[in-house]
Amino acid sequence: MEANREKYAADISSIKEAHERIKPFIHRTPVLTSESLNLISGRSLFFKCECFQKGGAFKFRGACNAVLSLDAEQAAKGVVTHSSGNHAAALSLAAKLQGIPAYIVVPKGAPKCKVDNVIRYGGKVIWSESTMSSRETVAAKVLQETEKTKISIFGNSSKIGQGTIALELLEQIQEIDAIVVPISGGGLISGVALAAKSIKPSIRIIAAEPKGADDAAKSKVAGKIITLPVTNTIADGLRASLGDLTWPVVRDLVDDVITLEDCEIIEAMRMCYEILKVSVEPSGAIGLAAVLSNSFRNNQSWRDCKNIGIVLSGGNVDLGSLWDSFKCSK
Repeated sequence: MEANREKYAADISSIKEAHERIKPFIHRTPVLTSESLNLISGRSLFFKCECFQKGGAFKFRGACNAVLSLDAEQAAKGVVTHSSGNHAAALSLAAKLQGIPAYIVVPKGAPKCKVDNVIRYGGKVIWSESTMSSRETVAAKVLQETEKTKISIFGNSSKIGQGTIALELLEQIQEIDAIVVPISGGGLISGVALAAKSIKPSIRIIAAEPKGADDAAKSKVAGKIITLPVTNTIADGLRASLGDLTWPVVRDLVDDVITLEDCEIIEAMRMCYEILKVSVEPSGAIGLAAVLSNSFRNNQSWRDCKNIGIVLSGGNVDLGSLWDSFKCSK
């Protein structure tokens, strides 16, 4: 890993520095286990509960690090981002804690509970159409009009902040053989992979992705970034595409990408509720879905991975949509 320091936009030193920076503001989230889920999976599972993080998702780590990394002049201007939910709420909360304004471009159709969190934390919502191009265009216009600082979901400061999850997890459970992480734009898994493989080079990093938004799986096969024209999945937090900062890490350090049907994700959510007793959104439950999938069970590459960390990335759920999806899954 040391030889690759120049290749990636972050390293273990910057992740450790970020952890010290944000430690006074974040929760050190617990790791839960379940003998029932261990029996079902045939492995020992360790759930890193970022659903208990401030703002209800892991995004607060990266947003907090990004805001705290601004110089005085940048911070005074306030911040702008575009997001379908968890990053929007996280940045709003991080900005509120520092007493600076946050302008959040939110696509139409974003989960109501996540939009409510943005408003609750004092973020100013500006609506865009649901496409990524519309989100970026509206955000660029807001930036031009307000002269504020843009904080990207997948920017370097955010990615470094997300890597602090792996620092904590490997302190809490040292015997972990593999970590299963949701993948979307790649900020979370990039940070986790960089930190985890620096600490424990033998560890496996496995991405979990919806089949309706499988750009990472296609990109790994093609050896270059593949962008999908449309996405279609219940996992609203996993519809973004890999970027230039995250792709090199995903290309080099992510060992595999497992794709899941929405019905498998919904069933994993049900298990989180009924067995683990934790409220997890679709994007957060996909790691459990991956470990229970035939793609994982039947792959001899993972036969020796007995102790598996699973990042439950968020717990912000629209309950109306949740109950409807449960009905449809029966």
